[in-house]
Amino acid sequence: MPITFEEFSARVASLRVQMDAAARAAGRDPANVQLQPVTKNHPADAAIFAARLGLASVGENRVQEAAEKRPLCPGLIRWELIGHLQSNKAKLAVETFDRIQSVDSSKLAGLLDRAAGSLGKVLPVLLQINAGHDPAKFGAEPADAPALLEAALAAPHLRVEGLMTIAPLSEDPEVAVRTFQNLRVIRDDLAARFGTPLAELSMGMSGDYAAAIAAGSTLIRIGTALYGSRDG
Repeated sequence: MPITFEEFSARVASLRVQMDAAARAAGRDPANVQLQPVTKNHPADAAIFAARLGLASVGENRVQEAAEKRPLCPGLIRWELIGHLQSNKAKLAVETFDRIQSVDSSKLAGLLDRAAGSLGKVLPVLLQINAGHDPAKFGAEPADAPALLEAALAAPHLRVEGLMTIAPLSEDPEVAVRTFQNLRVIRDDLAARFGTPLAELSMGMSGDYAAAIAAGSTLIRIGTALYGSRDG
């Protein structure tokens, strides 16, 4: 990783100023929007830097990569899976991560529930919704969200904490705005229908976090703006 801890700290501070300004512009308390560094394709130092700075969590896209890096990072920081999870890696994911943000099917919820039960733990999860109707993105279709939530809430070893989405790649910033607003509406509808708060809204990355904050995001996932470009 080409940056130093001091450079990383400065980038976090600068980004936090911009995130706080976006929150205040939306009439929100900046303390209600957390920053999650994304450490995919960066060495273990990326997570160590985040832990040293006191950040709450890091996001990883691949199960195996996180499983290899986490033992090298003894710091007190949560590891969260933000990438697509294949069924055959469900057990390793439950062993590796403190929360999984990419639960996108009832089948996967069932596999995670069984794996968590075998380990005697309750696994926090977010449900990934394809709020932008993007065929290139993973996530349950909005119409399928109620059935997915129902299945996840019925799983005794899962704790559903909210929703996650990724905006489609587009030159038009309004695409991200509509995606994030759509997830907020979906969350509000599901919360009312099922009587569960679904407090976490994980949405927004380096290029669109301001729109996500305006729409109610509580967790911004940032990689490039903190660590620089990455291969793979």
